Amino acid sequence: MKAKIMRIFGFFSVLAVMGLSLISADAALANQPHEWQMGFQEAVTPIMHEITGFHDFLLWIIGGVCVVVLVFLVIIVLRFNERKNPVPAKFSHNTTIEVIWTIVPIIILLVIAIPSFRLLFNQDVIPEADMTLKVTGSQWLWTYQYPDFFEDEEFIATMVPKEDLGTDPYGNPQPRLLTSSFEVMVPVGKTVRVVVTAADVLHSWAVPSFGVKIDAVPGRLNETWFKVEKEGMYYGQCSELCGKDHAFMPIAIHAVPQQEFDAWVRKTRGELGLAALPSDLAVAAAK
Repeated sequence: MKAKIMRIFGFFSVLAVMGLSLISADAALANQPHEWQMGFQEAVTPIMHEITGFHDFLLWIIGGVCVVVLVFLVIIVLRFNERKNPVPAKFSHNTTIEVIWTIVPIIILLVIAIPSFRLLFNQDVIPEADMTLKVTGSQWLWTYQYPDFFEDEEFIATMVPKEDLGTDPYGNPQPRLLTSSFEVMVPVGKTVRVVVTAADVLHSWAVPSFGVKIDAVPGRLNETWFKVEKEGMYYGQCSELCGKDHAFMPIAIHAVPQQEFDAWVRKTRGELGLAALPSDLAVAAAK
């Protein structure tokens, strides 16, 4: 009997490990959704690394709990069925077991609480920012402002139709439904404070690779932050049902080195007829 139980336990343990391996392998996919993807997109910010680690930690706990419960169910079915126990036992309580199944879940929850509270704190407390990005959601587009560099100038971002898609700055095909008419430029390695609001109804600004998802609420300013670790194009979408074109509010963020970001600011200010900001840019590059 013990050998049979151990074989069953080993079989389901192998299945659990295989499932975890598949999910972990999919986590390597980056920047945008992919077909048959099961895991997260590649993490490129400190917060997303922490979210991914916390998720994997919980997955092992959940898998272990499921395996233990399954083993107990198999034991019960094999040892305490009607054929082997025609005369059922009369007892109904076991103090030891009841103490164990009360204390063990409490311990598990305490173990989960520590990284959970740490993650919530790190998401909510914004470190000293190098720049601010203001995001306003509207039906059905995003409006961006760079108060540190462009005063009150606004940049409107709408979805690029399928027939107008080309290639991104790195020569890759632009993704359908995710390509935006304005690519949000941010410097790599800098802390970006994001202020989010809405002009009409609820929206949600979400970029999976950044671990960012924050509601845009009319009449209210919500804040979040990110710090991109490597250059590239990153995509997101509105994640709050906001009307008939909810699915057509993409977010495209282009993370570039500080020097390239400074050059973009100077070029854009020139195109807008604004005076150059050499001192501000020098300070930003030195941070």
